[in-house]
Amino acid sequence: MSVVAVQHVRRMRGGAQGHLMRCADGNFYVVKFRNNPQHLRVLANELLATRLAERAELPVPATEVIEVGDWLVQHTPELNIQLGSSTIPCQAGLQFGSRYVVSPLEGQVFDYLPVDMLDKVRNLETFAGILTVDKWTGNANGRQATFWRKMRERKYTVSFIDQGYCFNAGEWTFPDYPLRGVYARNEVYAGVRGWESFEPWLSRIEKMNEDLIWAAAGEIPPEWYGGEWDELENLVRKLIERRNLVRGLIQAFRMSPRRPFPGWNEDA
Repeated sequence: MSVVAVQHVRRMRGGAQGHLMRCADGNFYVVKFRNNPQHLRVLANELLATRLAERAELPVPATEVIEVGDWLVQHTPELNIQLGSSTIPCQAGLQFGSRYVVSPLEGQVFDYLPVDMLDKVRNLETFAGILTVDKWTGNANGRQATFWRKMRERKYTVSFIDQGYCFNAGEWTFPDYPLRGVYARNEVYAGVRGWESFEPWLSRIEKMNEDLIWAAAGEIPPEWYGGEWDELENLVRKLIERRNLVRGLIQAFRMSPRRPFPGWNEDA
């Protein structure tokens, strides 16, 4: 099932050159197109990694397959991709959509909060949770987050966006490095005291039913990975095998020169 895009709102920042669009279900989505400058597979990565994070019960946006019609592309000059000095129309058809974390009509969204405002984030502990997913899925990019609040709310909520470089972007490999897939600032990990700080998310990954992982992969439109089912099948099998590697990958990050967890208590 797909959701139909009905209106272009504005271009978004980022290497995939997504566009904010209003869709027929009344929600706003950041839509990434198949002919984005990064790679076709980033759409598959976004859907699969976000659905896996959702199954671990982490705060990620709702995701949908968005249908963008030829008529809308032809009548919306802003729906384009910029490649150097060239500009090409966005491709019509089935695209990836990440629901905007709060409607622009109802609240505010920030890509960054200064350190002295992090105590106003109601779910800051989930940075430890998303780290388990990023290590599991081999996120080759820095962890991206967005902070939002509705009008008149004093506290912010963090949601984790931009999973396109999980599985090493278009490569679908897992070159594990300690500083990949982590947030840029150690302050978000200040509350980590030991392995218990990664629960319940770490255990949910380690015990995640294989059928749930296969089902998430089965939701990906074949045109997002060129119909190469053998490649997708191989990716899923590797993911299943990697469930028991996550603790070691977190430990490698912990022992890195960055020393991200100053509050770690060995006796805990």
